[in-house]
Amino acid sequence: MQAVSFYIALPFLYLISLLPFWLLYRISDLFFVIIYYVLGYRKKVVMENLRNSFPDKSEKELKKIAFDFYRYLCDLFLETFKTLTISKKQMLAHCKMNEETQKLFDSFYVQQRSIILVMGHFGNWEWAGNVVDSTKHQLFVIYHQLSNKYFNELVIKMRTRFGTKLIEMKSTLRDMVTNRKELTATAFIADQTPFPENAYWTTFLNQDTPVFTGTEKIASKFNYPVIYISVKRRKRGYYEIFGELL
Repeated sequence: MQAVSFYIALPFLYLISLLPFWLLYRISDLFFVIIYYVLGYRKKVVMENLRNSFPDKSEKELKKIAFDFYRYLCDLFLETFKTLTISKKQMLAHCKMNEETQKLFDSFYVQQRSIILVMGHFGNWEWAGNVVDSTKHQLFVIYHQLSNKYFNELVIKMRTRFGTKLIEMKSTLRDMVTNRKELTATAFIADQTPFPENAYWTTFLNQDTPVFTGTEKIASKFNYPVIYISVKRRKRGYYEIFGELL
């Protein structure tokens, strides 16, 4: 059944990836109408989370945030599949690294020091991975394997087209030890929910929130600098990557 669903979807995914951006975003507009107005996909959950996170905002303000979120979610979904066929030149035209951030990466390259990158599922993290891979460090991205092995192989292909290498989450420490002699930038996108008993608990957006501690422990073990990466959307289809040394 996994294979059937994959091979039915595959031609459509490649077709989407080949569309010019102007047409891609017209389709995104159509998806938005269907998901937001017709299906109302998870709207109750989204509004509940927004009310918990921003108790001082009016219902009108919260609905505006939700509206903008759904519009962007549709763009992000289709932009992700552009990575199947987009050229490196076109990728760098749509997503670029901030000049100061490039200097930060270069400074650690001059020192011959490997680094750890931390970021969240915010902005277009898939595109950011393609751009960060253009730095002088070899980029490794920690990933969690998908349950559908066919889609998992497709995602791996998308993420490694421009030279990025992947490390499966369960073998993170072992692989980092193996790669220790190489000059690397290892990206952790660990903003999912950890097991509560192993987490560090803090207050985030007015709610009790568990946080992974593995990245901090690994950074201390290897004595690697940690850079926080944020991906900011400048306009539709264009992003800029910022880095901050923690």
